[in-house]
Amino acid sequence: MAHILILYYSQSGNTAKMAELVAEGVAEIEGHEVKRLPLSEASADDVVWADGLAMGAPTHMGSIPWEVKKFWDIDLADKWGELDGKIGCAFSSMGGWGGGAELNCLALQIVMQNYGFLTFGVTDYAGQQFTLHYGAVQAGEPREERELESPRRLGRRLAEWCAYYVDRKESEHPVNADRKRFPWK
Repeated sequence: MAHILILYYSQSGNTAKMAELVAEGVAEIEGHEVKRLPLSEASADDVVWADGLAMGAPTHMGSIPWEVKKFWDIDLADKWGELDGKIGCAFSSMGGWGGGAELNCLALQIVMQNYGFLTFGVTDYAGQQFTLHYGAVQAGEPREERELESPRRLGRRLAEWCAYYVDRKESEHPVNADRKRFPWK
């Protein structure tokens, strides 16, 4: 049984709402133990416990808030080498479209990659002209169906990768899973 951690930092509640939606997506794939934690309640041991990590943070000037950077730079510093090979993805909220949330997702992925995480984006569209190639992004609170679906798809994809790589469930590989959901592909 794969362990999935949804770790987030939120100021206005928008990133916290996205974390809930990521958890809904993870729940679509059976057989995972899931923790959803705000950064203030998380420890380095929670990250070590996880096989898969969805990391969320609001965008600050197109990048990572200092509180998130501190967690990785200081709180996880002595876990270097223990996180290698884990699966990671990112999600971010921003004050308005064009606020840099995709840059924030990339920055979060780069931090995870430095610890040895295998990171990914999702090629799916959550709605017309609404992608999550670098992670799920949102301006303000998610309300429209495509805004709600984007973090769900990210969570589902994380669960699929964990099912495939950790639990060795061939049927949950995203290509195979997509064939079950979308037989015309």
